Amino acid sequence: MILKKALALIAAVAAMAAAAAVCVVAAAFAFYALLRAYVGPAGAAAVIALVAALAALILAFVSFRKAQPKPDRREDQSLATRLIDLAREKPIIAAGAAAAAGLVILRNPGVLAAIVSAAMTGRARDAERRDRRDRRR
Repeated sequence: MILKKALALIAAVAAMAAAAAVCVVAAAFAFYALLRAYVGPAGAAAVIALVAALAALILAFVSFRKAQPKPDRREDQSLATRLIDLAREKPIIAAGAAAAAGLVILRNPGVLAAIVSAAMTGRARDAERRDRRDRRR
């Protein structure tokens, strides 16, 4: 069943690619026929080649620009934001860590007090960093 759907999807993508190729060739031929009257056959072919090269250059630029990873600004993120990002990336590991943390807190409530006080200190430190950064700008 899954293989059948995958093959149908591949066939649909191939059909769309073929249709796009036919449209591009037809548009290039129509543009060539229009230009041939003004610049001659060789000039029209050169203009078509130049337009195709320019389109390929723009497409490559856009594709590679989107493919570049954005710089990781982890130092500006709080611990809570980092943990939420980690939980989104690896939910099974996050669930296991949460279960283990819950067991530790049940056995030793003093750990919870230490975590809460550390979180409050971290928030104050984060606010202080943001204030310094905003003053520099």
